[in-house]
Order: sequence, then structure tokens, then C-alpha cells
Amino acid sequence: MDPDFDEFLHVPARLSVVALLAPADWAEFGFVRDTVGTSDSALSKQVAALAEAGYVEVRKTRNRTGRHTHLQLTAHGRQALQRHASALERVVAAARACTRPDDTATPDKESACYASKR
Repeated sequence: MDPDFDEFLHVPARLSVVALLAPADWAEFGFVRDTVGTSDSALSKQVAALAEAGYVEVRKTRNRTGRHTHLQLTAHGRQALQRHASALERVVAAARACTRPDDTATPDKESACYASKR
């Protein structure tokens, strides 16, 4: 397994949240919920786990329209996402290297592809 592959971050809901937050400064909780397509409680659970791991910062404010929760990817979270994305790219590149367009690859016993083609 690639050492940069982050099993904690690879959970689809968490990966969706950090990927959504990556280009943003701060994002409102409702926007993240709606964009990811999840419930308040499910998102709250994932955000709590991400915050505990230091990947996401949570800011709660109150104004005349009510309470608001905003999320931001931390520097640690951004680095973890970049490492994990690089690991996923290497996995995809390795998979592509094992196949030919006509899918008739016949790897030799020295090839990394051999075990998967036996």
C-alpha cells in the first residue's frame, strides 16, 4: 500500500467534504451538506471526525438571522488531501500500466501486473 494513501480520509463522505473545501476559504455548513448530498447529522458526524483529526476547522457564529456554522480545510487537511490524491493517481497509473487498449496484456513474471493477471 502506498504510504501516502490515507484510509481515514478515503471514506467517501470525508473525501467529498475535504475536496469541496479545498478551493474555498470558508464554506457554510448548509452549502457543504447540500453539495455533498447528505443529512445534517451525517455531515456533523464526519465534520467532527475531520476536526478531531485536525483536517477541518469549524467556526460557529450567531447573528440576527440565527446560528451559522462554517468550515475550513486546515493546512494539515490540505496537505493530507494532496498526499492522498497523489497516492490515488499512482494507483490509477499502475492500473493503466497493466492494461493495453485491446486488453491482451500478457505480463511476465517479473512484472507488477503479473499477480493480478494470473
